Parts: sequence; structure tokens; C-alpha cells
Amino acid sequence: MPLKIYDPKAPKKPANLSVNEDLLRQARSRKLNLSRLLEEHLIEVLRDTEREAWLEENASAIEKYNTRIERDGVFSDGLRRF
Repeated sequence: MPLKIYDPKAPKKPANLSVNEDLLRQARSRKLNLSRLLEEHLIEVLRDTEREAWLEENASAIEKYNTRIERDGVFSDGLRRF
């Protein structure tokens, strides 16, 4: 189940942004939907920051788990045929 990081049904709200003039001109000439592009990129950035925060919060547990697996292996080590 994917992590829900925002409410996709929330209403749209206007925002004032400053964008490089040349980038804006090129995007408009290609008829790109700037709002959609911004939302898609914000979702990616939010997921990345959530992932990084989770890894940081769980670094100790991950390290302990990896140490235990290196030392003891996993339960199925004796069952594998490869």
C-alpha cells in the first residue's frame, strides 16, 4: 500500500511563483501544463524527503537487523538448494 503523502482530492489553490523567463517561454511554447508538472514534481520531492526521514529515523534498527543477519543468517539458510 503506497504511502499517502497528500490528499489528491483537496481543492486547488492559486500560488504566486517566480520562474526563469526562458524556461517559462519554452514551457508555454510546448503547451506544458505548469500546474500539473509542479504537482508531479512536488509529489516526487515529498516522497523522497519522507523516504529519507524514514531511513534516518530507522537507521539504528536497520543497522542492528543487518548485523544480526550477517551474524546469524536467515531462518531459511538451511532450506535453500542454491
